[in-house]
Amino acid sequence: MKRIFGIFVATSTLASLAACSVSTTPGGSDSGGKKSSGTLSIGFSQATQQSPFYVQLRTGAEQAAKKAGAKLNFADAGDDVTKQNNDIQDLITRGVDVLLINPVDPKGVKAGLAAAKAAGIPVVTVDRPVPSGAASHVGRDNKEMGRLVGAEVAKALGASGGKVIEIKGDAGGAVARDRSAGFHEAVAANKKIKIVAGPYCDYIRSKAVTAMQDLLQTNPDVKAVYAHNDDMALGALQVLKENNRTDVKVAGVDGLMEAVKSIAADGPYLATALNDPISLGATAVSTALDVQAGKKVAASVDAGTGLIDRADADTYTGSTTFALAGKE
Repeated sequence: MKRIFGIFVATSTLASLAACSVSTTPGGSDSGGKKSSGTLSIGFSQATQQSPFYVQLRTGAEQAAKKAGAKLNFADAGDDVTKQNNDIQDLITRGVDVLLINPVDPKGVKAGLAAAKAAGIPVVTVDRPVPSGAASHVGRDNKEMGRLVGAEVAKALGASGGKVIEIKGDAGGAVARDRSAGFHEAVAANKKIKIVAGPYCDYIRSKAVTAMQDLLQTNPDVKAVYAHNDDMALGALQVLKENNRTDVKVAGVDGLMEAVKSIAADGPYLATALNDPISLGATAVSTALDVQAGKKVAASVDAGTGLIDRADADTYTGSTTFALAGKE
């Protein structure tokens, strides 16, 4: 099937710096960080805001919290795991009822998880899982995303195969690992497809642009590029266009609208996998609220995914930053 839906201690100086990074949405906390009477408080520690996906993930969480009448206290770790642990401690100090954590490093956030456990505050992870310490994880099947896109790339290359450059997400991250594994599985049957491992570009377009400039020089015979998200894939596409390489096929993951429109235009962009961050943020908040209320929640909540290719990209095209889940 093409679509699958369903689916610490820190010094006083560091603590003070972390406190300055925490922002709150209207209606739940006063300037002292104490909860308003009767308002449930959610702490959201996010890995970064340097990618459109994570910006929209925050938006989805904020919208869902507001709709539920809850207060969302937000902290951006800026891809710094030490800062994230400090942010989590600050959110705990502010008296949140439940924590949402999108970890910079699933293992590196262990101190934050331990602090939450000691404070009796339940944790729900989002997008990136942790080995242990969370009541539930909300995400999508990233291996399936890689597999869906990989199958489309294999089909486009045909029996002759060719060289495929893979631009990776973050080193050691479960998302990057799974998106890579799924892709490799999908193309493995064609022994003429050779995958060249590119660098980790942290899901950031500008880093992918720099990497692709070097990769194209050392791999002039490349036939396709697969990136672990659309933002990096679009960076690679930019370099290919600048070098008049319209013969190289491109694919990514996440359903970034810029990529969807490129697919619909029947250009070299082949496919992406649906990963609507707005609905993911909303699902994470609703799961966190259920956990805080003591309801039975699955250890892993799959928010669903699906392939977007040239056959249906026009049906997903719109004014949103990412293709919306549930569209036909």
